[in-house]
Amino acid sequence: MKKNFKIATIISVLTFLSVSCKKDLLNVTPTDRLSTAVFWKSASDADLALSGLYNYLYAGGGNWGCSQYEIFGWDNYTDDSYGQYDYGGGLTATSSGITPMTGGYVSSYYSNNYQAIAAINSFLANVGKVLSGTQLDQYKGEAYFLRAFNYFYLAQLYGNVPIVTADPFTVDYKKGLAKSTRDDVLKFVETDLDAAIATLPDNSYTGHAVKATAQGYKVRVLLFEKKYAEAAQLANAIIQGGKFSLASNYAGNFYKPDQNTSPEIMFSVRYLAPNILHADAAVAVTVQRWKGYLGTQDLINEYEAGDPRKTMTFYFSGDTNAQGWPFTGDLAVATPGKDSWITGYYAVKKWLTPGLVNPDYGTIDDNDFVLLRFADIKLMYAEAQNEATGPNASVYQQINEVRARPGVNMAALPAGLTQAQMRDKIRHERRVEFAMEGIRYFDLRRWGIATQKINGFVSNPLVPNTKLKYEDKYEYWPIPQTEIDRNQGVLTQNPGY
Repeated sequence: MKKNFKIATIISVLTFLSVSCKKDLLNVTPTDRLSTAVFWKSASDADLALSGLYNYLYAGGGNWGCSQYEIFGWDNYTDDSYGQYDYGGGLTATSSGITPMTGGYVSSYYSNNYQAIAAINSFLANVGKVLSGTQLDQYKGEAYFLRAFNYFYLAQLYGNVPIVTADPFTVDYKKGLAKSTRDDVLKFVETDLDAAIATLPDNSYTGHAVKATAQGYKVRVLLFEKKYAEAAQLANAIIQGGKFSLASNYAGNFYKPDQNTSPEIMFSVRYLAPNILHADAAVAVTVQRWKGYLGTQDLINEYEAGDPRKTMTFYFSGDTNAQGWPFTGDLAVATPGKDSWITGYYAVKKWLTPGLVNPDYGTIDDNDFVLLRFADIKLMYAEAQNEATGPNASVYQQINEVRARPGVNMAALPAGLTQAQMRDKIRHERRVEFAMEGIRYFDLRRWGIATQKINGFVSNPLVPNTKLKYEDKYEYWPIPQTEIDRNQGVLTQNPGY
């Protein structure tokens, strides 16, 4: 059912017109003083505007020092990690529950995604004024991908949302906009991804979306829709395309300079010192010094004996500089309870550059946040193919290659698994392979087991009030109350809120 809807959050739409490669320039020029009459005069304007569209990946997450694409923030919404601070809103969401007033990701993804979509729509409406031919097609392909990227988050999190494609300068928001069903939004996402796939270059990834980037996100969409045969076919096309491979160093996917040459990274939020750094050295401070994200015992127990990804992802009690522990002095040995540490912890090692000493404010913190890896393509293929046909040889091959990469060298899965047993193995592999990468929350939701796994889960038995709350209705997050207030009499809240 469609309902009337108007979106106040997307009226400020042309921030991207005043940006360069430095995200701090996003708001230099007031957006209400920009217009297409003074822009779109040369091809260089298209480059500037396209860079601005990617700058929405740095959007704030509604909390201090937290971009919504600091993807490890999602793990505090799950049974994988926890913290004593409300980075990303995970502490509030899992203790008090999610309401229309909840901040952090619950509100920021809605507003930031729509702001990005508005800028993308304006770009698509105007870029043809300064570009033509193959270059125009490629630039529009990147914009179509980014619009699909933002709408896919909206579809997964909020469900039924408006589909807006017009140049925002031509939209009369006072009249309201149609609110489409989740199914229609997902169809729209597929259409945009198909447009991107048709025009993006079939190259390796260097910071701009390429054909395989869009294909990989379409695999995610198809899995979400349970279109398993289609998902497996597309994932296999990426694998057979040969443009990407597993990195020989698993941990190197998460820090510089290894990220710069990793053949595995297919899409990321890119940073570059000295101009584009994490806000307030977010990784060094919130993850390591303040221990804002700590692995749960349940996640630690998930690792098989001898799986080196465990010590590549977390520090353990007693670790010293020899194990990569970054602190010296009275913190030279990892010790529970010291320096803001919650009793009983596993501090995050992933995302921290090796050799860093006493990370704090001022630390150069420019590691990229990886949003899509080739390992995910292989494991999504295994999952889709197993659901479509059962655990044939190709399913074993893809999951075993992820397990056997150099430096990980885990044994192959046992032969003769049933479809249900293979499903469990794949879910296990996804949990340990992508720990602290913001994947699990979305996996649990699309598998239909989020309530089972999260609700009532105790993050740390030694710390009071760490019992998590999750309800079935969270399959559709509430529309932020600010949007309800702005659209009184037009916008209705999602059921249960």
